[in-house]
Amino acid sequence: MNLKYSVFVSLIVALGGFLMGFDASVISGVVKFIEPQFNLTKIQLGWAVSCLTLTATLAMLLAGPLSDKFGRRTILKYAAALYFISAIGSAIAPSFWFLVIARMIGGFGVGASLIIAPIYIAEISPAKLRGTMVSFNQLNIVLGISIAFFTNYLILQLGKSNAEWINLLQFKAYNWRWMLGLEAIPAILYFILLFFVPRSPRWLAMNGMDDEALEVMSKSLGNDEAKLQLKSISQSINSSQKDEKISIKELFKPSLKLVLIIGVVIAITQQITGINSVFFYAPMIFEQTGIGTDASFSQAILVGVINLVFTLFAIWLVDRIGRKPLLIFGLTGIAISMFILSTGFGRATYRLSEKSIQECIAFANTNDLEAMKNIVFQSDLEFNKALENSIGSKAFKEHQSDFISKAISINPWMVLVGILGFVASFAISIGPVMWVLFSELFPNQIRGLAISFVGLINSGISFLVQLVFPWEQLNFGNATTFLIYGIFGALGLVFVIFMLPETKGKSLEELELILVKE
Repeated sequence: MNLKYSVFVSLIVALGGFLMGFDASVISGVVKFIEPQFNLTKIQLGWAVSCLTLTATLAMLLAGPLSDKFGRRTILKYAAALYFISAIGSAIAPSFWFLVIARMIGGFGVGASLIIAPIYIAEISPAKLRGTMVSFNQLNIVLGISIAFFTNYLILQLGKSNAEWINLLQFKAYNWRWMLGLEAIPAILYFILLFFVPRSPRWLAMNGMDDEALEVMSKSLGNDEAKLQLKSISQSINSSQKDEKISIKELFKPSLKLVLIIGVVIAITQQITGINSVFFYAPMIFEQTGIGTDASFSQAILVGVINLVFTLFAIWLVDRIGRKPLLIFGLTGIAISMFILSTGFGRATYRLSEKSIQECIAFANTNDLEAMKNIVFQSDLEFNKALENSIGSKAFKEHQSDFISKAISINPWMVLVGILGFVASFAISIGPVMWVLFSELFPNQIRGLAISFVGLINSGISFLVQLVFPWEQLNFGNATTFLIYGIFGALGLVFVIFMLPETKGKSLEELELILVKE
């Protein structure tokens, strides 16, 4: 067995996960700048973030059949090209809708790589190492999220330098454009490296190219083992071709009611507790505590690091202590963290003193703020409404965080602990564990269709959460928004305790007997 070859190929393919994670979260550093530049409403701002998820969902439905027809590697090359086009298009966007279209193009790459990269890795990996190698993709997604937070902060800091090359590249004037455009570099690298990756041996066998399939498998398994595996693949292909196509109606049989309810509730809970609000709007949330732009971007890096570390813990623990204990622990942490976050913002007060008003002279007409002087506002809703009425919508969008930093009285540690606790709880539980459960809960004959169905629901909820978060902040306030997420987390916890069986250590056939009620 040539382990190095398998690992080399798997790591290249898993770069698709890195690009997906980077593409999805790099927008977190951009929202602060595009809102005033394009004079966006809160729903438009949410649309700029969530539009990628919309096309990613569509691509997830199309990627599998297209890869069966044209090959896994070919679709991944197209995905890399789409990432590149999206990065450049987003970076040069002259208008809001141009930016949205560019990000939606990237969404097709996200959906394709999310589906095809793990499929390819599973098809080329030795059986005993398949789980580990497929996990490369998940780890790369998390790593991509972390690197996006870091590069956003780095670009922000470079913009403050007086170095000649910095001024030439205009990092300060075009900071958000550089944040988005930077993705073009790993996209090009991914596209080039895919030429060093062979076509999937299973796809080759499915299309009658057994000689090439054997050649590829021999590099990782050795010739004798490759012949045995190829024979097994051929038998599996012949058997599956004889099976009738499963209709979506099969999912709604009375006997599958319990397992489908479990799958749908878990899929909804994973997203409705607000994880993508945190990943995609982290700097904006931190800025609401008044710590300033630089500190908010640096704290967002902590979100990425915590996510990476606790995802590794989840991979290590999921087969040791089981799925249900991890979910109970994680959802408890999610609910508590969101309640802490809600309490932190709920206790905040806002007051513009004479001194703080004078400190705003660089970016506001201080006469406009006289009506607000020394008034204590008990919520961000009251303060933001009064501020927008005083200085106008455009100035409010450009300098809201500056005014908050001058006016707010809050315990920023409660907010930091709440967010990091939430991310850690999610990453060690329902984030990665959901996909493990989906591979175990559904009966063999409908597993592929069922996972696609609940995955579509999961993506739909993700899209809605990202879309409405800025609107929720504006109309409900931070405290109420995070309280709602906490309540959903608590409801999910109750469901898991009373409805979810432990799947660890049980065969798929045993689980089918437990969950499928004839």
